[in-house]
Amino acid sequence: MPLWHVGKGRMLFAGRLGRNAPHSHSVAVLLAGLYDDFYLKLARGGWFSCRAAIIRAGDAYEFDAGGRPFAVVYVEPTETSAEGLAALIHETREDQGALIGRKSDLAHLRALYEDADGLRWADEALADLIGFSKARVRRMLDLRVVRAISMVVENEDEESDLARSPSVSAAARAAGISTSRFQHLFKQETGVSYRRYAAWARMRAAVAEIVKGSNFTAAAHAAGFYDQPHFAHEFRRIFGAPASKSLANVRS
Repeated sequence: MPLWHVGKGRMLFAGRLGRNAPHSHSVAVLLAGLYDDFYLKLARGGWFSCRAAIIRAGDAYEFDAGGRPFAVVYVEPTETSAEGLAALIHETREDQGALIGRKSDLAHLRALYEDADGLRWADEALADLIGFSKARVRRMLDLRVVRAISMVVENEDEESDLARSPSVSAAARAAGISTSRFQHLFKQETGVSYRRYAAWARMRAAVAEIVKGSNFTAAAHAAGFYDQPHFAHEFRRIFGAPASKSLANVRS
């Protein structure tokens, strides 16, 4: 059974995957073959094999894990950066902004996948990994952007209204700068627009609802999607795979 964990500032998928279509995320991601190499294709160029990779927010990619166990760690920009995550993989090279590794030291992720009770300690394991990488981040995120992201996260915690992230203008006011300046600053700091990040936060909220036991329709409505088809369309766009496959029979 696939494992999904949604925690504060991080999300994890671990399970068997095949080929995911081209897609991109609003946060940095760590891709790792749990036992074997996998195939990766970046926006430009052909397929190549690797054991781990770090993809920056906003960069398009596709992969093929060949049906073997695979892990993806999604990390919010307030937690660590792509450069920080690089501490978790070895023998790296850079390709089109992505960091590619031939080796990785991710025994925690394998153990989580193998343990039927792994959800109980998933947050602790991810905190250890991200804490290790966070200590190696030299450049801190602009505090005005941190404040805006915190507003989105705090809104997710309001279970009565998961659907409405603060508007761009509200986030700009909280940052104390003009809307146009805020939009430029947010993308400069995170790699994606504020609106795109807010859409990611909504999807993350929907996944969290499903992991907690909600069906797709209830989770979609709770997170502000028009209906289940709208949620399914956005899930495929964001993750490169159908929700019906990626979120079926998840551990809870």
